[in-house]
Amino acid sequence: MPMSLRLPSEIEDRLTALAALTGRSKTFYATEAIVEHLDDLEDAHLSAEIRNRIRAGTEARIPLTDLLAEHGLAD
Repeated sequence: MPMSLRLPSEIEDRLTALAALTGRSKTFYATEAIVEHLDDLEDAHLSAEIRNRIRAGTEARIPLTDLLAEHGLAD
């Protein structure tokens, strides 16, 4: 699905230079950057949601010792 985005001029300049240097398109590098960091952004959002549920008392917590014992990793 096509999309457009506005980049700060310094980022646009860097992207243009990288594309020219490597012979790849700016779209290629923009896509690579999004793919590379999308997991991190999703994880950060999910972590914040889970943290809020823990603080509200609606998310179960498992002590580390129990988790290790369950997987045979306890001392």
